[in-house]
Amino acid sequence: MTDDALRHIEAAERKAAEVEGIGPEVAPRPVGTVGVVGAGTMGGGIAMNFLNIGVPVTIVEREEGALDRGLKTIRSNYERSAARGKLTSADIEARMGLLTPTLALGELSGADLIIEAIFENMALKKELFARLDGLARPGAILATNTSYLDVNEIASATRRPEDVLGMHFFSPANVMRLLEIVRGARTAPEVLKTAIEVASRIGKVPVVAGVCPGFIGNRMLARRQQAANELILEGAMPWEIDRALTDFGFPMGPFQMSDLAGLDIGWSRETSRGETLRDRLCEMDRRGQKTGAGFYDYDAERRRTPSPVVEQLIRDFVREKGGTPRHHTPGEILDRLISPMVEEGRKILAEGIAQRASDIDVVWVNGYGWPRATGGIMYWAGVR
Repeated sequence: MTDDALRHIEAAERKAAEVEGIGPEVAPRPVGTVGVVGAGTMGGGIAMNFLNIGVPVTIVEREEGALDRGLKTIRSNYERSAARGKLTSADIEARMGLLTPTLALGELSGADLIIEAIFENMALKKELFARLDGLARPGAILATNTSYLDVNEIASATRRPEDVLGMHFFSPANVMRLLEIVRGARTAPEVLKTAIEVASRIGKVPVVAGVCPGFIGNRMLARRQQAANELILEGAMPWEIDRALTDFGFPMGPFQMSDLAGLDIGWSRETSRGETLRDRLCEMDRRGQKTGAGFYDYDAERRRTPSPVVEQLIRDFVREKGGTPRHHTPGEILDRLISPMVEEGRKILAEGIAQRASDIDVVWVNGYGWPRATGGIMYWAGVR
C-alpha cells in the first residue's frame, strides 16, 4: 500500500493547486512587494518566505520593542541556517536588506499583497482591515492569516471584499509546507489564482478551502481534541493518548503539542476558575515545556517523562466530574481519535469546503504531521 499511497499524495499535491472554474484564461495579479502586519513569530516567519526569494517586505508593528524583537528573531533564524552551512553571511545581509521595519501602517500603501498576522481576535482584525482598505492601493490583495475566524466577516470591514482572502500559514511559517488559502464568498478569481501562484513561488503547497470555523485542518483537529478530552474523562492518561498517535506515525500527540505551544495561550490567571484540566495546570504554573512542566515533566534538555502529579490531578478531576476510569487499548484510543476526524472530513466534502478528498489529505500530511506513507487521512480511510 505504501507505494500507491505515496503516489497518491504526490499527485494530490499537484492537483491541489487546480481550482474548478479558474483556468489559464484567469490572469494573476503581479506581486512584487509585500506588506506584513505583525512582527511576532508568525509574521516574521511569513516575511522570511518572501525575503528568501528576493521579494521586498515591509513589516509593521505597533511598538518599537515588538518590532525589534521580531527583527532579532528573523536574523537569528537566518544565522542558524548559516551555522548549518545553508546560507552565507552575504546571503543573510541580502535578505535582511530587503526588509523594511516600520511602526507606520501607511508605509504599506504601495504593497501588492498585504498579509495580516495579528492576534486572533475578530474585532481587532476588522478594525485593521478597515484601515488597510483606506490606505492600500487599488488592486492590492488583502490577506488574513486567521486560522479559524470568518474570512467573509473580515472582508465586510472593507469596500473591496473581492480583494480579500485567507492565507493561513502554519507555524513555523518559514518551514511548514502547507498554505491553506481561504476563498471568501466574494473573492475575485484572479485574487485566488494570485494567492495560489504566490504559494508556489515561496515553496508552499497550496490548498483552497471555503469559509467555515477552522476551515479544513483546524475544523478536523477540533474533533480530535474533543475526543482526546473525552478519553481523559474516562481515565486515559495524556501519554497513552499521545503514544497511540506517535505509534501510528505522527511526530507528536495532542498533549505533547500543547506542552510545546504553551498551555497558557489564551489563558488568564485573573479569569481562570479551574474548570478545565488546562486551567488547573496553568494555575500550578505547569505551562508546558517553557516552564519545565505541563502535561509532562521535562528535564533541562526538554526530554519529557509521564508526570505522577498530572496522573493524580487527572484522577481527581475525573472523580470530580463524575467520570468512570477504565482501561483503553491503544487501538481503541486511535480509533476514538481518528474516526471523528474522518467523519468531519466527509462533512467538509459534502459542504464543498474542500474541493476533493485528496485536498484534505494534502492538508493533513503537510500541516499536521499525518504520516505521509499512508497517503493521507481520507485515502487511508478509503474516501476518494
